[in-house]
Amino acid sequence: MDRVGSAPISWGICEVPGWGAQLPVDRVLSEMQSLGLRATELGSVGYLPTDPRELSDLLHRYEMQLTGGFNALALADPNRVDDMLERAEASADLLAAVGATYFVTCPVADPDNWTRPDLDGAAWRLLVDNLERIDHICADRGLRQALHPHVDSLVETADEITRMIEMSDVGFVLETGHMLIGGFDPLEFASECHDRVVVVHLKDVDADQVGPLNRGDISLMDAVQAGIFPALGGGVSPIADCVTQLEQHGYSGWYIIEQDAAITDGFPADGDGPVRDVRESVAFLHSVNVDTGVI
Repeated sequence: MDRVGSAPISWGICEVPGWGAQLPVDRVLSEMQSLGLRATELGSVGYLPTDPRELSDLLHRYEMQLTGGFNALALADPNRVDDMLERAEASADLLAAVGATYFVTCPVADPDNWTRPDLDGAAWRLLVDNLERIDHICADRGLRQALHPHVDSLVETADEITRMIEMSDVGFVLETGHMLIGGFDPLEFASECHDRVVVVHLKDVDADQVGPLNRGDISLMDAVQAGIFPALGGGVSPIADCVTQLEQHGYSGWYIIEQDAAITDGFPADGDGPVRDVRESVAFLHSVNVDTGVI
């Protein structure tokens, strides 16, 4: 459990307009601290301070450390490469200055419009080349890059994940929610690709919502607001087995509880709201026997 952290998105913190109520920073970090969590990801840009000294002081106040940060980047568009690499450098500078260890890359068509155009061979090659460039940016700053498969990103489906595994040696986020939704068994990834895992994002999944989401009947925001990501242990993702596989293969990185939430009924009372699900998730992880996978 000393390698378990969380992320602001577990408290409903997201930059997408209309996502839900955004809780104050001090409340989110104090609730993380109250659950025994000592690490967080950066979350949506601008939620936590972007000045390294201010961010360090804030984290120190709550006895927290920064593990990494999420970056949605258009890496398959030749007209945007220079801008995206500049963004990556600025983000990596901040993460490194505050002692983070990894840099999460989510390849998208447009950071402001997550459509999914069909990529031809040239676009795939450009994407892979730019991931390699970001690998160098990260290495220069003592970080490791982790590719994040994600609904509505350019690497979402099982075929796309497999293609990336074959075309690139980039490290991955083992994402127990988005991988499952995309059709790639996260337990298979933990077993067969454990050497590619840089960080683990722990999500559970309500299976009843996967079909409508994948058919486009509902958006990801709709699904999150309807609870597609319940507390760990409340869905169908093989989380305990994934943790067991990774530990048995010698994984020593972070497990980040990242169960995307949305607050749609106004500000919850103190001790209520998203913290309840995160508390349940922490209890679930305490119950996992990493030698056997038995809960």
